[in-house]
Amino acid sequence: MSGTGSGDDGSSANPTDPPASLEVPPDPLAGHPATAYFWGHVAGSGDVSATGLEVVTNDEASAQVLAAIAGGDVAHDTVSREYAHDASITRTEDEYTLSIDGLLGRSSPRSLPVDGRGGYRFGAFARHDRDLLRGLLEGCGTICFKSSSGTVGISFVHDDRELLERCRALIADCPVDAPTDDLAETSSGGYWFGVEDDAAPAFGTWLYETCEETGCFAPSRRRKLEASLEQAAGYD
Repeated sequence: MSGTGSGDDGSSANPTDPPASLEVPPDPLAGHPATAYFWGHVAGSGDVSATGLEVVTNDEASAQVLAAIAGGDVAHDTVSREYAHDASITRTEDEYTLSIDGLLGRSSPRSLPVDGRGGYRFGAFARHDRDLLRGLLEGCGTICFKSSSGTVGISFVHDDRELLERCRALIADCPVDAPTDDLAETSSGGYWFGVEDDAAPAFGTWLYETCEETGCFAPSRRRKLEASLEQAAGYD
């Protein structure tokens, strides 16, 4: 993991330590902003088996937040992967994998909000839809600036069509008017949809505007959103 830095008071501080604003409930399945964010990540980029969970992210700070919420160990690797929309293009990026032994006190994956078999039970997080959606976006979504049109692009990509339909329903219920496209197939065999370009800035802003209060966000993803919004605002 990264080295330590020095704080204003001369104390040593790890820049990837979970933020002080992060509150962790005793039950990782309880309705709470932190658990909603965690299970959004599990659904978007995780794997659930009979023996434990794995969650993958390309943001180290986010990986440490997820570990603070649910426990487990974080491992770092560098991987090359295909773009979901065009399998002929690859990119190399850091990857952080959170591994959790066991099922968080439950006896079966079927007792979890994400069971690894296509079951998604997000009812406990109904009051924390923003945190759930942020976890889903960071787990299986992309943010970009579309230079061809000068707009911000927000899309969700996953192999499970049912999960993406759940994402579309959550977005439809959010307080920001954010129409979405119909699902389409990717070149790699999965599915994707995008938030309509005119609505993407407002939706992205709403998604991250309270993230400092909970500490549940990937700093690199927020920076990408802010940079894309700035580029779109200055597009001529």
